[in-house]
Amino acid sequence: MILLLIGVAITLWASYNIKATFKKYSQLRYSKNATAEVVANWILKQNGITNVRIERIPGSLTDHYDPTQKVLRLSDSVYGSVSMAAIGVAAHECGHAIQDKTGYTFLRIRKAMVPLVNIANYAGYVSILIGAIFSLLDLIWIGIALEAIILLFQLVTLPVEFDASKRALNQVEELGILDNNELKYGKKMLVSAALTYVAGAATAMLQILRLILIFGGRRDD
Repeated sequence: MILLLIGVAITLWASYNIKATFKKYSQLRYSKNATAEVVANWILKQNGITNVRIERIPGSLTDHYDPTQKVLRLSDSVYGSVSMAAIGVAAHECGHAIQDKTGYTFLRIRKAMVPLVNIANYAGYVSILIGAIFSLLDLIWIGIALEAIILLFQLVTLPVEFDASKRALNQVEELGILDNNELKYGKKMLVSAALTYVAGAATAMLQILRLILIFGGRRDD
C-alpha cells in the first residue's frame, strides 16, 4: 500500500509540475512574436528535414512526434501560440524529428518496442488478474514479466526525451530563436517536461516491486 501511495504521489507531482510550468511560461510572450508552428517549421528546414509535416491536434500537452508517419503533432495550446511555453514544447518535438533523421539509437529501440508494449500493457494486467483469481502463480509471474517490458520501455524513453530536450536547446540557441534571457525559460520548460518521464519510470518500477512483494512469497495451490 505504501509503494502504491508513493507511486501515485510521484505521478500526481509530475503531472502538476509540468502543467504549472506550462501555465507559468504560457503567460510569457515570445519576443519575436512567431507561433510555435512557425518556429517548428524553421527548425525542421534548417536541419534539412523536408519529409515531416506538422499537424494540429486537440488538447493540451498532447504534443508528440510520430516517427512511423513522419508527423510532428502540436496541441491546440501550442500550435498557434506565441508563448515561451509553446516555443519550448515545439522545439522539443523537433528534437525528436532530428533524432529520427540522424538514426538516434534509443529512438529506434523505442520505436521497435511499441508493438510489444501495446500487447504487454493489456496482457500483463489480464494475466495477473486471472492468476490472482485462480491462484495460478506461474501466470502471475508471466504478467509481472510483461509489466517489466513496460518498465524497460519507460527506461529507454528517458534518454530519448533528455536528448530531445538537449537538441532543442542547441537549436534555439544556435539558430538564434531565443535570446540569452529567454534561454533560461526554455530550459526550465524542457527540464520540467523531462521530469514527467522520470516520474513515469519510477512509478512503473514501484508497481513491479509492489507486485513482487505481494506474490513473491506465494505458492501455487
